[in-house]
Amino acid sequence: MHPNEIKTTSGIQGKVYDEGLRTHMTRIYNRMMVGVLITGVVAYVAANTGLINVIMANSLLKMAIMFGPLAVIMFGFKPNTMSSSKLRASFIIVSILYGLSFSAIFIVYTGTDIARAFFMTSGAFAGLSLYGYTTKKNLDGFRSFLVMGMFGLLILSVVNMFMESSLMMNIISAAGILIFGGLTAWETQNMKEMYSPSYGEEANSRMAWMSSLNLYISFVAMFQYILHFVGGND
Repeated sequence: MHPNEIKTTSGIQGKVYDEGLRTHMTRIYNRMMVGVLITGVVAYVAANTGLINVIMANSLLKMAIMFGPLAVIMFGFKPNTMSSSKLRASFIIVSILYGLSFSAIFIVYTGTDIARAFFMTSGAFAGLSLYGYTTKKNLDGFRSFLVMGMFGLLILSVVNMFMESSLMMNIISAAGILIFGGLTAWETQNMKEMYSPSYGEEANSRMAWMSSLNLYISFVAMFQYILHFVGGND
């Protein structure tokens, strides 16, 4: 093959890859945004229809709503074995359950607090995700530290349920913003590197659902921790 033909073929392949990657990333962000929208709508409806009062009054229902998302993620979200359509259903269920558990924020915080926290979270999320997409630095080294930090946050949160320490909650929230912010950057870089047109549409779609879920969890976690500081300043 002539050198010019090789260069042309390489250029075409690069263009196809870039277009495919852009489509893949756009699909991930669109799915994540739909999940956030579902959570917000469900939370608003539950708070304004009195459903949150029913949930809070029933201890079993309250625990089911609190731990339901974790159960679905652990047992009902398996990209290696589940089809894209089943992953979509699981993602929607997680978004709804988070919405039910988040409905209390409409009672505890004002609409201004919620809107301010949402826009602050959106700005921080966009910046961190853009950094993860564009940086040449390999962020894999931070993953283990961030995951350990996430489990540490979970343990501290459970402990603070009994201690009810405002100082502890401030520490947890500050650490949570840093940890899930870091996970946002890492996940963005990871989902960019994992994409390949050779995997096929179905496999890439399943990976996209997994990435959408990870980014969704990081977004809602950051929002919750930022809201703690925003609402606490009034």
